[in-house]
Amino acid sequence: MMRALATPLAAMVLVTCAGSVNAEPAGSAQSIAWAPCPDDPEGECGTLSVPLDWNKPRGQRIDLAVARHPATDPARRLGVLMVDPGGPGGSAAAFALSGLFSPEIRARFDIVGIDSRGTGNSLPIRCADLMTGQPTTYPADEAGFTALLRHNRSVLEKCRERSGPIFDHADSAAVAQDMDAARRALGERKISYLGLSYGTVFGQQYAEKFGNRIRAMVLDSVVDHSADSRRFMGDRAAAADDSFTEFARWCDRTASCALHGQDVFAAWEAALVRADGEPLGRQRLIDSVYGALRDPDWSWIADRIAGTTGTRARAALNFEPNYESVRLATVCQDFSLRIKNFAEYSRLRAEELRRSPIMRGSFLGHDEATACVGVPGPPANPPHRLDIRDAPKILVLSARHDPTTPYDWAANIQRQAPRNTALLTYEGWGHVAYPRNACTRGGVDNYLLDLTIPAVSCPAVGP
Repeated sequence: MMRALATPLAAMVLVTCAGSVNAEPAGSAQSIAWAPCPDDPEGECGTLSVPLDWNKPRGQRIDLAVARHPATDPARRLGVLMVDPGGPGGSAAAFALSGLFSPEIRARFDIVGIDSRGTGNSLPIRCADLMTGQPTTYPADEAGFTALLRHNRSVLEKCRERSGPIFDHADSAAVAQDMDAARRALGERKISYLGLSYGTVFGQQYAEKFGNRIRAMVLDSVVDHSADSRRFMGDRAAAADDSFTEFARWCDRTASCALHGQDVFAAWEAALVRADGEPLGRQRLIDSVYGALRDPDWSWIADRIAGTTGTRARAALNFEPNYESVRLATVCQDFSLRIKNFAEYSRLRAEELRRSPIMRGSFLGHDEATACVGVPGPPANPPHRLDIRDAPKILVLSARHDPTTPYDWAANIQRQAPRNTALLTYEGWGHVAYPRNACTRGGVDNYLLDLTIPAVSCPAVGP
């Protein structure tokens, strides 16, 4: 669920608009006082005042960091394009000022990013240091599960105490309300939206609550908010194996692959056995290969399996500065990830292994589900069937072989809302499809610019 695309996003400027808590009355829509962004002369930064709890609109308020890149051709301006890079944990304010968007999009739209609750400079939740000494997230028995449960409960208690009230008000339904508050503050009758990965959950929530206020919406690499815990883990496990199989096929036909001419699957199993004798063990090898499948970086994977290159940093640490912290307040409240005991864990783990005998499950699916072990009560924003009856035609985009957000999730969104969605398939690999080639970028850009629904598929490029 994390943001991918290290190359265009790594160069993003950092926005330094601070979040704070205040106690102003709710009243009408709040305006945004814009000022030049300290690190980007083309950008404007500000804060958006919203209720901490949307069920108590006249109660405590918080300030969210906002940034915009004004349309460079005001005479042809189409309106506001809100954007979110996903994670959760990615800074939408920084993303709005990034180099991902084409000159024509930057010319025709004010590109606006709101750091979602608990991220960026919107009261960021930072508790990674509390997670040191975590027991294995692959418990082998009841005692191991109990140790994980106790550790997680301790982290949750301390993280909530450190973070303050924002910790219990950071689910995607609240983010959707914040987005509409921004629309009102900007004086827009309708907005356009582009969300990547977990940003698609924010988009789905907005389309359900405020569908008639959408001009256009792109959901790229969809996280299916209707998934229960079995699908949340199992579908992603199957997607990881599908991506590895695609890598093996590439190796078979590519002479430069370090494993060309070998049985790639046998070489993988041998590498796992070798990793059992290394200090970090086989799970680190699996996690690093999973991260490379997201790019995809198939040459690196082949070298890693062949033993000719080093370890790779975990993807979660590459893109979201506080992903491991904020997911406790967001993902755990958007999905019913409440594994109660070792018996239930064992059933879910068996399903992962059944659907993913090669990769032994999905790093993200498993890690997020076990991170939520010990979270009390039902989720604040539980998963449910998508209902966007008031929304216009929404463009759903996905790579056919995405290891992180399965293609089946995008297809399921279309099945749930066939009249309100169009599916554009990138017939290739990796996580996040929009900037993959001229077809995916052009299809999205043309839809945003003139509401043209693109062709149903785009050819693969690369890997």
